[in-house]
Amino acid sequence: MKIKRSERLIDITRYMLERPHTLVPLTYFANRYDSAKSSISEDLSIVKKTFRERGTGTLETVPGAAGGVRYIPEIAKDEAEEFAKEMCERLSESDRLLPGGYVYLSDLLGQPSVLRQVGKIIATKYLEQPIDAVMTVATKGVPIAQAVSTYLNVPFVIVRRDSKITEGSTVSVNYVSGSSDRVEKMELSKRSLKRGSRVLIVDDFMKGGGTVNGMKSLIEEFEAELVGITVFAESTFSGNRMVDDYTSLLCVDEVNIREKTIHVQPGNYFTK
Repeated sequence: MKIKRSERLIDITRYMLERPHTLVPLTYFANRYDSAKSSISEDLSIVKKTFRERGTGTLETVPGAAGGVRYIPEIAKDEAEEFAKEMCERLSESDRLLPGGYVYLSDLLGQPSVLRQVGKIIATKYLEQPIDAVMTVATKGVPIAQAVSTYLNVPFVIVRRDSKITEGSTVSVNYVSGSSDRVEKMELSKRSLKRGSRVLIVDDFMKGGGTVNGMKSLIEEFEAELVGITVFAESTFSGNRMVDDYTSLLCVDEVNIREKTIHVQPGNYFTK
């Protein structure tokens, strides 16, 4: 049974938003709504125009018999900058200061609205690069990795500091913590990552860069390729940071433990 155009537009929009980076043939929509391909093409043009004007992303058309349309999520620059500004204000609250100069993030990274924006901002940076998996380390980086992988429509893998029997056999590496100079270990299940995969590393917070550097070593052990590194927040570090090629959404550039003050500014994501 045919349905009204307004209903088709709503359903097409929902369907595409739920399936980023997935090629959907026009024949699928034609059969779904019992409509001509020409009508579906007109509907998709309306959705594409609205997405573009509202900064929701792009509808990419692939011509040919095996073609179709796919939704590419992205966020407008001004919206991303406004979000970063809001996060800077919230992270500058004095009661977030933890021992060692760290900043409490768990409440923010537990909010779906924040994670959606973080995921979309990070995914937007890697639109032009093929990515097979998003990697993070347990536990606080997991919600970020899940948000990013949702918008990229790829799996995310979790590196652990202690192996679980449910993971099966693992590959492990030793790494030096950048902030404490301790030698620690991290592991990843052999089934988690295919050799030759293109991997994006994400994490919640970076200080000396030791944890991220450990994940880089794991990627090498799997004979995979590192695509990029993005963290939600970084702090200034007086020593030699173990990672230099990365982007951050926020930067904690000044912490006064005695006066319990924190100053946060947008990270290098907005300048690189």
